[in-house]
Amino acid sequence: MHDKDTSLADEQAGSAEGTNEAGEIVGFGGLGAKLNWLRAGVLGANDGVVSGAGITIGVAVANPSNLAQIMLAGVAGLLAGASAMAMGEYVSVSSQRDTEEALIARERHDLSNYPHEEFEELVQVYRRQGLSEHTAQAVVKELTAHNPLGAHLRAEYGVHQNELTTAWHAAIASAVSFTAGFLLPLTAMFLCPRELRIPITVAVGLVGLLLTGTISALISGAPKTRPILRNIVGGATAMALTWGIGHLFGLGAS
Repeated sequence: MHDKDTSLADEQAGSAEGTNEAGEIVGFGGLGAKLNWLRAGVLGANDGVVSGAGITIGVAVANPSNLAQIMLAGVAGLLAGASAMAMGEYVSVSSQRDTEEALIARERHDLSNYPHEEFEELVQVYRRQGLSEHTAQAVVKELTAHNPLGAHLRAEYGVHQNELTTAWHAAIASAVSFTAGFLLPLTAMFLCPRELRIPITVAVGLVGLLLTGTISALISGAPKTRPILRNIVGGATAMALTWGIGHLFGLGAS
């Protein structure tokens, strides 16, 4: 049995050295990467709608006749918010990617220096999932024959080499979608007459939240009612808070 294990480990080591790890693509094209920037886009649009509606409504309540002041606050909020969203996504996703790349480097080092131990470690992973010793060894032998590194990363860490997160994708998606979401209430506030600015902006904001909630539910495959209600209630609460703050400032200035 020991000779058999040693033979299997030697085969794995030979595979690790002999293959060109064709499946190891660091970065683009995987489902995980696509879902990452899609998630960032939906969240960015949702934040943009809430921020745009909240800022413009709060300023408009305090001084509804001063459109220039409303637009100034809105554009400043748009630039600050889009920059903050992009930077936040970039830093967050970069940290995640650094962790994934560190795992890959460590696993590659271990496969090169401790092939037998790594083979046995992967066998135990599959043993804990219910496979017999013989079956687990056969599975590990076949999985590692093509791409040992990929087999270990998937089984031990759930990391797919061709689906690493991409910070720039998430940052750009977040900034662009935030801007698009923010422009909905900002445009409504700019185009509407004074007496209709606030109610129409509220309505546009709620429609935007309905759309982002629906898209979020479609992406996750969850029932639509809960994420839509969560979006609308949360956004309406934020708009009500900024309306209240603006109203207080407006009363103080009058």
